[in-house]
Order: sequence, then structure tokens, then C-alpha cells
Amino acid sequence: MTREAYISSLRNTLALVEVLSTKNGCKVLQLRHRELGRDLVLRSYPRQLDGYERLAKIRCENLPEIFDTILVDDGQIVLEEYIPGMTVAQIMESNRYHKQGAQRIMIALCHAMEVLHSRGLVHRDIKPENVIISDKGRVVLIDFNASRCVKECNRDTVIMGTVGFVSPEQLGLSQTDARTDIYAAGVLYNVMLTGQHPSVTMASGKAGRIVRKCTSVNPDERYQTAAELRAAL
Repeated sequence: MTREAYISSLRNTLALVEVLSTKNGCKVLQLRHRELGRDLVLRSYPRQLDGYERLAKIRCENLPEIFDTILVDDGQIVLEEYIPGMTVAQIMESNRYHKQGAQRIMIALCHAMEVLHSRGLVHRDIKPENVIISDKGRVVLIDFNASRCVKECNRDTVIMGTVGFVSPEQLGLSQTDARTDIYAAGVLYNVMLTGQHPSVTMASGKAGRIVRKCTSVNPDERYQTAAELRAAL
């Protein structure tokens, strides 16, 4: 069965609410259960993503709940919870974050990273578009399209991530690990506070010192764990 055939098979149970994204062969749909009235998100990928198999076994307030992962002939389907709210990117269209707000989001992200990294999973695409704040204030790290399970090798074989948020090792120079996510989290922290990449405008004071350490070119000079970053915040 193909991805499109699988999606078609759901039509009697689930109604399309909105096409949330279509890019790079991936499709993200918001669907609604016809009887229960409950919304969920369907992600259609042209390849298998091992990260979602691990994520499906995790229960964490700062990560989306994965209901099911289905392998099909031409890729993978993921069914996950729908989180009503706005991404950090959408919120920042009208304003920057104040210090306390940015700190709260960072602490929640550290919690998400701690859980992921303890299970050998690296997100590799932490950015404003992939952090959603629910209508009830819950901070959730979403979209594991670029994620990878850490393996014993010298460097990544596939370059993934978003320009401006990728660490040097994501450019194929070495293997990504937990410190890759810490680099991106540091960039995000700076963007929330200043509206700019740290290479353009660096946050001031303690926040700036944290960003500098997070975004060091040498991974060994960064915070080595999300718990260490959380303590610094």
C-alpha cells in the first residue's frame, strides 16, 4: 500500500480539516475523527524515520504523543496528537520575547531534549517553527523529520537541518549528538530575545554568555547535556 492509498483508506473515519504543510515530498494534514470530533495530525514521509518509532514509546509533556507509525511501500505514515496553539515563529511575527518568557520556553525545551537524548534520539532541527505553545501554555517540540538515532560512526552521511540553526557537525564534518541540539537551542534563545541570529546581534548579559557557550564551534566547549544547559538558565 502506498502513502496516498493509506490516507484514502482513512476517509470514512477521518475528515480533512487543513493541509498544514507540503514540502520535500512530505505532507502534514490536520484530520478530525468524524464520530469523536477529535483532531489529530497525519505526517506522510517518503522514507522511514526510525526516530518516530522511539518517540512513540515516550510520554513527555514537552513532546507530542505519537498514536501510531505505519510503514508503507513508499515511506511512512505517522499519526500524532494535534496541539492547538501557535509556534514561536508565529508569535514572533508581532513581537520579541521578554527574558522570563524565553527562559520558560528554554527550560521546557531542555526537558524535551533530556528525554530524547536519554533514548539516543537527536532532533537536529530545533527552530522557532518547530516549537509550539499550546492554547493552555504547554511548550512542545514538534516535527522529527530531521531526527536521527545516534550511531557509532565518524560523521553524518545525510545533511539535515535548517540554515542558521545547524551546527558545524551537521554539515558533514562529524557525527551529530546531543550537543547538536544544544547548539540550535542556543540560536533559538538568542532569536527569541533579539530577533536576530547571534552572528548578527548577540543577546546581552547572562543570556549572551549562555548563547555563546551553546553555539561554540567546538562541541566540546558547549554545554554537554541539556540538564547542564537547564541549570545554567
